[in-house]
Amino acid sequence: MSDEKRLISALRGKAQDIPPMWLMRQAGRYLPEYRALRSEARSFLDFCYTPAMAAEVTLQPIRRFHFDAAILFSDILVIPDAMGQTVSFETGEGPRLDPIETPEGVAALGRFDIEKLAPVFETIDRVKSALPKDVAFIGFCGAPWTVASYMIAGKGTPDQAPARLFAFRHHDAFQQLIDRLVEASVAYLLRQIDAGVEVVQIFDSWAGVLPANEFEAWCAAPIARMVTMLKEKRPEVPVIAFVRGADAHLPGLTRRLGAAGYGLDTALDPKWAVAETAATVCLQGNLDPLALIAGGAALDREVDTILEAFRGRPHIFNLGHGILPQTPIEHVERLVARVRRG
Repeated sequence: MSDEKRLISALRGKAQDIPPMWLMRQAGRYLPEYRALRSEARSFLDFCYTPAMAAEVTLQPIRRFHFDAAILFSDILVIPDAMGQTVSFETGEGPRLDPIETPEGVAALGRFDIEKLAPVFETIDRVKSALPKDVAFIGFCGAPWTVASYMIAGKGTPDQAPARLFAFRHHDAFQQLIDRLVEASVAYLLRQIDAGVEVVQIFDSWAGVLPANEFEAWCAAPIARMVTMLKEKRPEVPVIAFVRGADAHLPGLTRRLGAAGYGLDTALDPKWAVAETAATVCLQGNLDPLALIAGGAALDREVDTILEAFRGRPHIFNLGHGILPQTPIEHVERLVARVRRG
């Protein structure tokens, strides 16, 4: 890895006049070239598991916008797929899994077959040789709580009530599932690193539904274990923790988790985040994806507010959640120009 890559420099605690930037879901349906290639795949999982396609869509936004980082194109649910749980994606409805409804369902899960994910590692190999030398390469996985919530419910739900009820009723079985996901996720990220990614991000998209005790047990503690394990094995690789809905937990998370960077969701006031965290902590975010859809002067105002809030400290410009499919490309171009105008 090279200190010349601006995103890695920010994650090592170095403030920059112009922050490095990338966007969550930057490889996605808002790009016509993505939609054209997606139409050739039989299913979304086939798309993720076809290295030539997955590598191409990983590179598409780099060619258009020359972001400071590419993020591996895959999905957080490849881990349950590699544990033998049936995973599919229904058009317009999101993921579908065979739900785990009893402790026996947890016990019946197969071992984590990391070799099933060999196509992902081949994708990484293809991408790393094609990236511009100044562009960092990010790998990722879902956090144990978020992945478990899909495994229990069999689909996404607004409040993750199925997983929370399961954890209350079957605490030991749920803890066993979380523990297995910690081990599998770390093994998966280590293989991504060995294949060529330079940074990894852990996505806990559904942490915001958890009350304090559950947040500690199912979100903070598992991610802290993961970061510790990763730093023991690959101390040179920065870890970004994106704990969506962390809100008041953020200052404590930055002291506890040991990550190199922390993603902020849309709801967090950047000025508050700056005031409540150490000046050397790299914060990532947090433009509202709807502002990017709106464009124009509203977009300019939001971008300028974020840039001013983080000025003088390590910062990675990003969204507060993933880019939406209806986002106009010219608005992304305007965003990039606004951030990089100096």
